[in-house]
Order: sequence, then structure tokens, then C-alpha cells
Amino acid sequence: MLTTTNPPFTPTGVALYARFGLAGAIGCGVTHGVLTPVDVVKTRIQLDPVTYNKGMAGTFRQVIQTEGVGALMTGFGPTFAGYFLQGSLKFGGYEFWKKTLIDSVGQENAARNRTAIYLVGAAIAEFIADIALCPLEATRIRLVSQPTFANGLVSGITRLVKEEGVYRGLYSGFGPIVFKQVPYTMSKFVVYEVASEALWRGVGDPKQMTSSTTTAVNLTAGLIAGVVAAVVSQPADTLLSKINKAKGHGSIISRLSGLANNLGFRGLFLGLGPRIIMVGLMSAFQFAIYGDLKRIFGATNGVEIRK
Repeated sequence: MLTTTNPPFTPTGVALYARFGLAGAIGCGVTHGVLTPVDVVKTRIQLDPVTYNKGMAGTFRQVIQTEGVGALMTGFGPTFAGYFLQGSLKFGGYEFWKKTLIDSVGQENAARNRTAIYLVGAAIAEFIADIALCPLEATRIRLVSQPTFANGLVSGITRLVKEEGVYRGLYSGFGPIVFKQVPYTMSKFVVYEVASEALWRGVGDPKQMTSSTTTAVNLTAGLIAGVVAAVVSQPADTLLSKINKAKGHGSIISRLSGLANNLGFRGLFLGLGPRIIMVGLMSAFQFAIYGDLKRIFGATNGVEIRK
């Protein structure tokens, strides 16, 4: 069954999707920004497992002892900016493409093929979002791996472009970032939709629940979705960190293939523990913030598919 909630005086069209986008931008920008220290530790473990071989807690202490507490916030600027922009295009785009796909196949077909609708909508939205995210993510990884490379976002991007060019400097990681983010977002949204639907079957009609109950459901479903998505996308996340660490020679495909062969199966999952913690918590709060902000913005008339 296809359901649409339309409270009075709610926005439609561009105004509606702009609110979806802003809610997603705030949710992703804030959660990624707050978890910058965890991301720094995860990236250090991936890039230099010989030096950082003491696990998550040990690496936290190691970074603080050798570089100071401030090192844990390395790359905060590109992290916040990149995921603010990406969150807008991802969440707003998902709502747009989900509605577009439902309209194109019809409500009955959408209800029968809801998983496919979720997957395709998420994939399109994430691919577009990655075009905007890639330069900022390349800058973040370079700043984390080489703290003296630049003082911040603007100087980092400027130096990358000057020394390596736009494509190789900012988009050499586009292949792995798409390889990572598209499956990540597809699994994240599908698992969230399925988990939230199962939770609501146990809790009751969402229209009759309090806002705190809705937030709790979004948190729980988001946590489940984040853990699954972290495992699915971990190999590509490791390759992304490696390929953006320093200059390389040859085609991007050959570099990725060489890195994967050198790392092996186990090496591709370096840093999985910290990433599960980071992505699980991040996803939980993203969906909670997104749901709460949609309600605050009056953007509660999105389309949902329910059996």
C-alpha cells in the first residue's frame, strides 16, 4: 500500500525537496563533523597499520601523545562541508527519485517492487552526491595522512589542484568513492526502510505515536542500517583512503587493482571495528535528526510504501 501524509499548509514541489535537502545536510554535516576524531583514527589505521597497530583506543592515545589533542580534529573543515553538501543531495535526492520512480511505475507496481524502488532511488541520489563530495573527501584524506600538507580546506584544495591537477588531485578517488558510497547508501536506505517498517508493526500506527517514539524508532532503524552499510562498503573505504594518501602513477583502475592485490582480503577490512562504531552511531543520529527536522520544517508529506 502506498501512503502519503499531507498535513495542512505543508510545502510542495521545490520548497518540499529543499526542506528534505536541508534536513539531510544538517544531519550528515553535524554527525560526520562530530565524529571527525573517530574518522581520523580509522583513517590512520587504514593508511599505516604498522605504526597504528594498537586498536581504536590505543590509536586514540597514540595520536594524542605524539601530535596533541588537536590532531584528532584534522580535516574537520572538508569533512563538515563535504558531508553537508552530500547529505543534501543524498537525502533530498532519495526522496525525489523515490517519488519519481513511484510515479513512473504506478502505485501498485511500486508496492510490489518497493525494494527495487529503494535501491534505484538511493543509487541515483548517491551517484550525484558523490560528484560533489569527492574533491572534499580527497582533501580530507590528504590532510589526515599528511597533517603538514595544508592548513585547511581551501589551502588543501588549492595545493592539490596546483600540484596534481583537477582530475588526478581531486577526482582520482571518484571510482572507489562511488564503489563505496553507492552500495553503502543503497544498503543503508533499504535496511532502514525495512527495519523501520518492522519496528512500526510492533509499536503501532506512526501517525498516533508521540514525537519521542518516532525519534526512537528512527534511531534504532538507523543504527541497524548503519552497521550493515559499514560492512558492505568497508573494502572500498580502505581503497579510497589508500589511493588518496599520495600521488600515484598509471590509470586509476590499475592503481586500485594493485592496491587490492597488495592488501588482500584481510587488509581490505582494516579499521572495520572503528568504522562499524562510527557508521552505526552516525547513521542512527542522521535518521533521527532527519526525521525530527522534517517535522520541524513541515516536510512530512513525503511518499512511503507500505504493504
